[in-house]
Amino acid sequence: MGSGLAVPPIFSPIPPAIHPCHRDADVQTAAWAETFRIGSDELRGRLVTQAIGTFAARILPEGREEVVSLLADFVLWLFGVDDGHCEEGELGHRPGDLAGELHRLLRVAQNPEAPVLQGDPLAAGLRDLRLRVDRYGTSGQAARWVDALREYFFSVVWEAAHRRAGTVPDLDDYTLMRLYDGATSVVLPMLEMGYGFELQPHERDATAVRAATEMASFIITWDNDILSYHKEKRAGGYYLNALRVMEEHAGLSPEKALHTAIVQRDRVMTLYMRLTEHLAERGSPQLRQYLLSLGHFIRGAQDWGITSIRYTTPEDPADIPSFFRDTPTDNSDEPLDIPVVSWWWDLLPRDSRAAGAGTAQQTA
Repeated sequence: MGSGLAVPPIFSPIPPAIHPCHRDADVQTAAWAETFRIGSDELRGRLVTQAIGTFAARILPEGREEVVSLLADFVLWLFGVDDGHCEEGELGHRPGDLAGELHRLLRVAQNPEAPVLQGDPLAAGLRDLRLRVDRYGTSGQAARWVDALREYFFSVVWEAAHRRAGTVPDLDDYTLMRLYDGATSVVLPMLEMGYGFELQPHERDATAVRAATEMASFIITWDNDILSYHKEKRAGGYYLNALRVMEEHAGLSPEKALHTAIVQRDRVMTLYMRLTEHLAERGSPQLRQYLLSLGHFIRGAQDWGITSIRYTTPEDPADIPSFFRDTPTDNSDEPLDIPVVSWWWDLLPRDSRAAGAGTAQQTA
């Protein structure tokens, strides 16, 4: 049965937003999944009910409708890989074979004309996605999208090795890999495509901008771990989740692990809000739009997480909140005790960090 873990409302200082096309996006993405036969019939039947088009519409609330549709189809495709190959399929326990299959898919993303995986539904869907990335994005954005796919594929092979061995990584390793295996980085080029601009390298590659992007990934994946814990635990078998990592390595109860995860994401969220405000004051219009889109990504994932039947699991209801709180449980400006991300706190002068504490924007 389920975890029985009651998740309290979590802190969200970012207002909600949604594209007017959200209902059409759900319908179109369900049709796309059927056209390309993504996943098994059973898996596809689940995915098309999970409001993935609405999720994309929350990420790009004022973006080009064609890119909202592209993003929705891509997210569904990612679930076809993650749920179908990695979590529920045999390849999820065979990291070597999984690496081979994912590299063949990567070749399709690099060159849709390559005679690789002919007749494979995931490859056919990926060919369509790549052609649309080329249509709506620049060559640089397409290249970054392929690079991000490589990072994602590499991370799920790491996860498969743990699944095969039945081991749980420590918190530092888990945090590092969660920045990639949550498939957040593969969405980032579409934040630019959605609004028809390309962020210049001197801004995108600046250390503070990279850190803000990583913070967004941390918040999105930690929120996902919090909201999906019931779904993952009730399914039985092996699963990886921040709460489980802390239960395993710190000896915490599920309730204490949940509280700790919430404190961690609240500390990162308060730093993220201060850092992005600092960057937006000094950045180009394109950087400001990018940072705004990162915020929509965070809030969109939250709104989707508390409403999609993927996580509410109505057949065995998860005890997750239906609203958010407007203050953090912890707004300390001290770094988290997670070495791979503790450097984030070095990016703002201490007086700026202290001045921003507790002044996050209220939830709309």
